[in-house]
Amino acid sequence: MPLTTIIFFLAVIIGTMAITYSAAKQTGTTRDFYAAGNRLTGLQNGIAIAGDYMSAASFLGIAGTIAVYGFDGFVYAIGFFVSYLIILFLVAEPLHNLGRYTLADAIAVRFDSPLLRGVVALTTLLITIFYMLAQLVGAGALIYYLLGIKYDTAVMLVGSLMTFYVVFGGMVATSWVQIIKAILLLTGTLVLSLIVFSRFHWNFSEMFMHVSTITPLKEQFLQPGNQLNHPLETISLNLALILGTAGLPHIISRLFTVKDAVTTRYSIYTATWVIGAFYLMTVFLGFGASAFVGYEALKGVGFGGNLTVTLLADALGGEFLMAYIAAVAFATILAVVTGLVLSASSAFAHDVYSHLIRRGMASEKEQVMIAKFSSVAVGVISIWLAISAEKMNVASLVGLTFAVAASANLPLILFTLYWRRFTLCGAISGVLTGLVASVVLVMLGPTVMDPHNGPILREPIFPLANPGLVSIPLGFLGAVIGTFLDRPAQGAETQYERVLFQALTGIKPPQSQQADRNRA
Repeated sequence: MPLTTIIFFLAVIIGTMAITYSAAKQTGTTRDFYAAGNRLTGLQNGIAIAGDYMSAASFLGIAGTIAVYGFDGFVYAIGFFVSYLIILFLVAEPLHNLGRYTLADAIAVRFDSPLLRGVVALTTLLITIFYMLAQLVGAGALIYYLLGIKYDTAVMLVGSLMTFYVVFGGMVATSWVQIIKAILLLTGTLVLSLIVFSRFHWNFSEMFMHVSTITPLKEQFLQPGNQLNHPLETISLNLALILGTAGLPHIISRLFTVKDAVTTRYSIYTATWVIGAFYLMTVFLGFGASAFVGYEALKGVGFGGNLTVTLLADALGGEFLMAYIAAVAFATILAVVTGLVLSASSAFAHDVYSHLIRRGMASEKEQVMIAKFSSVAVGVISIWLAISAEKMNVASLVGLTFAVAASANLPLILFTLYWRRFTLCGAISGVLTGLVASVVLVMLGPTVMDPHNGPILREPIFPLANPGLVSIPLGFLGAVIGTFLDRPAQGAETQYERVLFQALTGIKPPQSQQADRNRA
């Protein structure tokens, strides 16, 4: 348990606790707790979005996948990056103009249905818990390897910290933890990338030639098909990654932390540039690990390739650099899981408790209290699930999460915003079809059913590791069939015109303002 590593880890913990203590003084209302009082600037929110998005799957999982499988690992980076075009062009500004704290708020402007709000809240909870598993698995492996703390204990430590940040600091603490983490992550990744590139005499050709000769895959290392050995597998994964981001609840909730649509657009611009720079550097991390750590060493350590970056830092810079990179990875995980816990607790406290159970009669103090209690519950459930998912690669876990988000949430969002004929029945059937299809296909696929290493030791029934190719079309199909089997409600045409006007301008029509006053 090197002293340098302990010092860096303690610095991260103490620093994030100090941020939380400061943020707690600014978190008194539901608006502060859920949306940071809409006080973030476009630059701050953009960096926070990047910090929220550049997760353990990015820093640990993708680098490990590139190091072991070559080109196929970079497919993850491409999908993660390109997905922001969907958000920028189709989702960000309309959802900001419609929503308040959660995705269900935005959908309720068109379909003010308690049942639909409950379904969307359920989907949010499932997606965030899936995503949180990936972060906690990465954290457990990292802390076990570096500090010698048992995997189970490490997961409980991180889970406790993330719950602490949300309970006491809300969105304000979460945002600043993510901003600082994004800066640390970019700095650490840049330093490692420059060291790797310098070892190849600043020559791309030399780097590519070298890695194509030192791994067992030889020239095939730079070709597709090493991990994703079937074209349908590649298409399915890319569909999930590119379309899934726009349906991730913790990314959507960040659209509501700024004051207007222009700032929202600037936030996405900033996030895209930061994320793009980071994912380009994952190539250096993966190739560097192959060259300077070695294929056999990476496979021998275990943990699904999730320790690749720390092993590379140790090989290139010794104990000090490894301790710094490990602390950055730890901060990365803390920042992302904090955002996920906040998203899940918001879904329960705001959508389920305040709107369904209390029917809009809950006080501000009551809502914040329930959000804090639900944060604790989400943390406990996530810890319990993560302990049993120790050997899974975090990039694979996140790929599955994106499939669920793209199958269940994206059809609902796009059809609510852009399809005039869309009905409440179509909305509910689309979400449920996509959710059930994606989860069932994951359970029947090789990620869960594996005769050698899976939780269920048998041959998979569904052949694809990522179900996106099937579950995403099923989600859209469920929404379409549900809509055509339903009859539009009276006044649906007029309601859609109001929703479209508000989504494009951010101005509530007079009828909507009067409806809000009546509900109040």
